[in-house]
Amino acid sequence: MANVVVVGTQWGDEGKGKVVDLLTEKSDLIIRFQGGNNAGHTLVVGEKKVILHLIPSGILHADKRCVIGSGVVIDPEILLNEIAALREKGYTVTTDTLAISDRAHVIMPYHKMIDHAREATQQIGTTGRGIGPAYEDKARRCGIRMIDLVHENLLEKKLNSFFDEKQEYLTKILKVKGMDKEEIFSKYKAMGEMLKPFVTDAPLLIDKAVRNGKKLLFEGAQGANLDMDFGTYPYVTSSNTVAGQACVGSGIGPTKISTVLGICKAYTTRVGGGPFPTELGDEVGERLRAFGGEYGATTGRPRRCGWLDLVALQHSIRLSDITYLAVTKLDVLTGFETIKVATAYKSGNTIIENMPADLEMYPDLQLVYDELPGWEENISSARSYDDLPKNCRNYISYMEEKTGVKAAIISVGPKREETIQLIDLF
Repeated sequence: MANVVVVGTQWGDEGKGKVVDLLTEKSDLIIRFQGGNNAGHTLVVGEKKVILHLIPSGILHADKRCVIGSGVVIDPEILLNEIAALREKGYTVTTDTLAISDRAHVIMPYHKMIDHAREATQQIGTTGRGIGPAYEDKARRCGIRMIDLVHENLLEKKLNSFFDEKQEYLTKILKVKGMDKEEIFSKYKAMGEMLKPFVTDAPLLIDKAVRNGKKLLFEGAQGANLDMDFGTYPYVTSSNTVAGQACVGSGIGPTKISTVLGICKAYTTRVGGGPFPTELGDEVGERLRAFGGEYGATTGRPRRCGWLDLVALQHSIRLSDITYLAVTKLDVLTGFETIKVATAYKSGNTIIENMPADLEMYPDLQLVYDELPGWEENISSARSYDDLPKNCRNYISYMEEKTGVKAAIISVGPKREETIQLIDLF
């Protein structure tokens, strides 16, 4: 059995898409298990740049099958646009290459309207895509699922049941413009008809694949420190982003997972509000942003940048029981004379080696840093570990020693071929 879960170990944007694309070559089924189109995976294949929000990165391989799992919330308009864009670029998107869980919940127009209205006052840093409100309705048992979207009578029944409540909330509580129910029904009915061929019983499909000895790859979105339960709450996403969610969000038992791969940038970034202990508001932070192209794939917002935070990384390793690391964007650190790594937080005279749940502590935390010598050599052409400069190899060894987790993959550039694979995960 070789079934691998890929999760982010920071605050998202770690480069999961490229790693999933790489691992897809040896897997059979690629399953996205949580989040929505608030996530963005940027892939560079040859001269083509592809940005995906809902469809797993494995879709770039015509002989693989991708699944959007039950734990994902789906904006059908975004999904259809993504399918059209992929086809326009020459990629195959058919019922043989893409399946959508009939239990996945649908993002409706009122979810996006609510999200935008709330963000104006709460300033959590959401993308405004309606993800949180859709998960709220799922928990309240008043959500519309893909099985409802693709059956006109079910869609109409569900929409009639909840529309007046949403309309009143929007107009009287949030003080925004109301909606046209018939317009929504007509538009979503049409999109449901287009997506219907892809909709299926995903847990059954996945179970059959396991029984037939297929290799499964589970693709997470965001990062562990944005997890609803274990992240820097309330500055988190609206779903669980740790490895355990792969089972819940796809419909598979935990004993079927063999490996958890944690994706970790060689430095740290964050988008939106919330604590970020190693954030650099100086020219070093600006350099990381410029060299790393640190702008959100979904929103285009500039990412906050800082040195690698081992406290946050260890937190993620514990939560997901990470087997191996994939270190990405190592090339961005080229040219730094000295590279700093945060090893602990300090509050007064107390050393803190874990991420506090109390957000009030973060503004007063002091960082304990190790300093390592950098390297000047361009590493983007390196294709083996020995090709890397000595100080670069020392940096990887330092990460492995401090975390107790070996690096299986090292990314030295954005392109598919700019990767060093040290351990075969399948």
